Amino acid sequence: MAHTMDSAGSSVATAALAPNGAAPASDDDGDPEVASCICISSMVYRGASVESHRLFLARRTALEMLRDRGYSVPEADLARTLPKFRAWWDDNPELERLAFSTTLATDPSNKVKVVFCRPEPVKIAVIRELYQGVKDDNLSRLILILQSRIMSKARESIKEIFPFKVDIFQITELLVNITKHVLKPKHEVLTAEEKAKLLKEYNVVDSQLPRMLETDAVARYHGLGKGTVVKVTYDSELTGNHVTYRCIF
Repeated sequence: MAHTMDSAGSSVATAALAPNGAAPASDDDGDPEVASCICISSMVYRGASVESHRLFLARRTALEMLRDRGYSVPEADLARTLPKFRAWWDDNPELERLAFSTTLATDPSNKVKVVFCRPEPVKIAVIRELYQGVKDDNLSRLILILQSRIMSKARESIKEIFPFKVDIFQITELLVNITKHVLKPKHEVLTAEEKAKLLKEYNVVDSQLPRMLETDAVARYHGLGKGTVVKVTYDSELTGNHVTYRCIF
């Protein structure tokens, strides 16, 4: 396997593809949407509600995302099927029931919570309400799953109101798990020790590595911050067999 430090294109174009290879569109605020050619109805069982299936898919992807970030996620939650979800959800369809929290497997003090927002535009008042609901939970991170657009002032207010990191996803971004896309190369997040070893081996500083935007689909999925280095392994007929490294910026 060849190791390369070249600046091949960002994984945005590859990782953000829908399962059929289509590129995602964007709304007015720049939030990516699942490509319009993916017909939601094609993913829904005949006679069942679109809403419950959307919520099931998004919640499952959120669980997988936290597991991949190193958080403790019960296998029973990951294995829950759509019929079982509908039996649980239809009995009491309140969005608050979809919320869940967990801790980092290696650090129980690092707590994250996932919250599904109501299907209406998110304004500053909603952000303040959300903060009041979680301010006593001792969170290190919050993940908001939106069913509508977030107003620009509300987005700006998040950094002022919350003392911890807040990740924002549109529900359409979580209908599929982008890391399972057949064309997506393997991404591995390096530890601080692995990063130091890499930089020493190549005699470079992290700013000299090929870059990946913090807004990249894969970077957002893994919740990566600036300075984090990712090992990207390509292994397909299209890309060939090689390894490169990217630094989040």
